[in-house]
Amino acid sequence: MTPDVLLAATETVLDDTTAPCAECGGPRRNSPSPDFCSEECQTRWLAAHASGPSVVDGGAAPDTELPESVPEVSLSWLGPPPPGAIATAGHEVLDAVREFVARFNAFPSEHCAPMLALWYAHTHAADHFYVTPRLILDSAEPGSGKTRVLEVAQFLVRAPEMTISATTAALFRMVADGPITILFDEVDAIFNPKNGGNNEDLRAMLNAGYKRSATIARCVGDARAMKVEKFPVYAPAALAGIAGHMPATITTRAITVHMKRRRADEQVAEFWEEDVEREARPVRERLAAWVESVGEQVGRSRPTMPEGVRDRAAEIWRPLIAIADAAGGHWPDTARAACEHFVAHASTQPDSIGIRLLADLRDLYSRHNTNRMTTADILTALHELDESPWAELQGKPLDARRLGKLLGKYGVRSSNIKQPGGSVAKGYRLDGDGGLADAWSRYLPTGATSATSATPQVNPVADTDEVAAPTATPADHVPDG
Repeated sequence: MTPDVLLAATETVLDDTTAPCAECGGPRRNSPSPDFCSEECQTRWLAAHASGPSVVDGGAAPDTELPESVPEVSLSWLGPPPPGAIATAGHEVLDAVREFVARFNAFPSEHCAPMLALWYAHTHAADHFYVTPRLILDSAEPGSGKTRVLEVAQFLVRAPEMTISATTAALFRMVADGPITILFDEVDAIFNPKNGGNNEDLRAMLNAGYKRSATIARCVGDARAMKVEKFPVYAPAALAGIAGHMPATITTRAITVHMKRRRADEQVAEFWEEDVEREARPVRERLAAWVESVGEQVGRSRPTMPEGVRDRAAEIWRPLIAIADAAGGHWPDTARAACEHFVAHASTQPDSIGIRLLADLRDLYSRHNTNRMTTADILTALHELDESPWAELQGKPLDARRLGKLLGKYGVRSSNIKQPGGSVAKGYRLDGDGGLADAWSRYLPTGATSATSATPQVNPVADTDEVAAPTATPADHVPDG
């Protein structure tokens, strides 16, 4: 058959308008379709002959009962889906971060990796919180994994700025131009007094920068055009260094992990930075996408804290627990267990020699079941305590003058205590103005003792030069006078 004959036959078929419509049976007239008289008939016929149940809305809305998932057969011609295109549950996102972090470090506690996962997550939502807790990684000796934690963190946090010896001025500028997450290694060299130097500006920046409203004023410009400029200093910060050199003003605003050297039987994955960066990228992208989706929610959240966690401890843990609650699954319980662990561990670390003194005195008064002791008896008992600093405090035993100076900071003052036989000696009482009980209730963990609950039995008397042999007076002693 020649091409001309074939073309003629095709035109004849197309010109045949007498064939009825396949749907309504009516004439097709001038319809361009060889089977239907109109688009409406074609739509009805296709709907009637389609397999499966009919679509109520014509397929305009997605089926909410079907879970979102990656196609079983990859649509390679479309390329990989953009980050966040396929939603992942929050608890699965945090699980992936925790597992990734735990690959490269042997942590001293099971609570460390979950806490770090939550801390890394909060850096992506720091703008929604009023407070960003400092993260401190310290250890007794080098080689305990502190730097490795920061090296992994730089691939998971928002806008990481890894530094060792950045100047205060440089950090001011970087934070002001932010957002950034400060990852400061070997910070003990900055705050170690033996190294000299004035780092008060850096200390002030790290102290103040945990609150979103914080700024630090500095004079900028030359002498003829100098002006005061306020620098915003709010930024998440992780600080790593040898234990003992971190200022207490920073540690009280921080969650502290006391790292330890890895035992020979503790195995971790090899850290090849280029491989870790590549493997961390999808984990970080999913983390950032999920946190962005719940940022407003967690910023407004007022999560319930574990019992006994309040004041500053509650303030610094609020962002992490809010994120855990948003993630769901096991994370609300996991976060609160970690909070209790770190807060309880922090409370066992004396933050000053004065707190240590108050704690030892509370134990001493409780052990003697007394509400007053003379200075001489106190000093003798303190010097005899095992593993205490009082027998050799800065090269010499604690004396009455130093005792009074240390306790005076807490509002505790010595008074004259009448002894059996009518003599008087200097000492310290529990209750009343200048008593120890008030200082204990303010600066030590809550815990009533027989001494603190004893009824006051002391009557101060006028100063006198006569001092008799001191003795501890039982709490149930008959009142003087």
